[in-house]
Amino acid sequence: MFSKMSITKSTVSYSDNVYRLQEALDKSDAVVVGAGAGLSTSAGFTYSGDRFRQYFADFEKKYGFHDMYSGAFCRYDTPEEHWAYWSRFITVNRYMDAPKPVYEQVFDLVRNKDYFIITTNVDHCFQKAGVDKKRLFYTQGDYGLFQCSRPCCQKTFDNESMIRQMMERQKDMRIPSELLPVCQHCGKPMTINLRSDDTFVEDEGWHEAAERYKNFLSTRRNGLILFLELGVGYNTPVIIKYPFWRMTAQNKAATYACINYGEAVCPTEIEKQSICIDADIGKALEDLR
Repeated sequence: MFSKMSITKSTVSYSDNVYRLQEALDKSDAVVVGAGAGLSTSAGFTYSGDRFRQYFADFEKKYGFHDMYSGAFCRYDTPEEHWAYWSRFITVNRYMDAPKPVYEQVFDLVRNKDYFIITTNVDHCFQKAGVDKKRLFYTQGDYGLFQCSRPCCQKTFDNESMIRQMMERQKDMRIPSELLPVCQHCGKPMTINLRSDDTFVEDEGWHEAAERYKNFLSTRRNGLILFLELGVGYNTPVIIKYPFWRMTAQNKAATYACINYGEAVCPTEIEKQSICIDADIGKALEDLR
């Protein structure tokens, strides 16, 4: 629907757009937040530079990649090295708190509203900020969950205890072989519950969250609703961005707002209903209040 649309950037000043967004928040009956990778980047979960070298200098030296994202696709020499990398990755991006309180700022904006949050992020930051999990749909998985790599069942398993053991006991970029995670049902290797292909497990909790999100939208679709998009790019626009555009176009009482450094745009068809703020999300959230 949107592939042939004309896309436009806002010509309104930053300060005026912040004021317009505050006004839209105050007037809205409901708020749907859509969060992408840019939100976690604003919160300090960066995958390159000093933060990468602090935790992965040894892997960089051996394998030649220069950011955590590339390391996630590297073919390691052994399963023990693979899980040494991933246990560090999960620890610093899931079990450590984000350096900046940007997620708390988002929650502060909506905590007294009728809200729902959909996110493609898998770092659990919304839950740690205090968001009610019944108002949250994390569509692409969770670094904190294992699943069978086959998979033999549609179940996920909390991995915190095993990941912490891997961190404590790894040496020379390897974990002990007895810590390699295997499925308790079929004995196949476990993997992280991340959507990358058709083996992704959508467990019972995933389906319940999807249904709650669907019901929230269907019962508020004609009201004064604010679709607030934060840091969503074009890797998976069909999950948040395009649906937000479509639902705004279908409801003349709706407002679409986007805060995204370098990518704050909207279709011309909904330009009069849109607020596009090209700025760091953390700064914009601070300026809102």
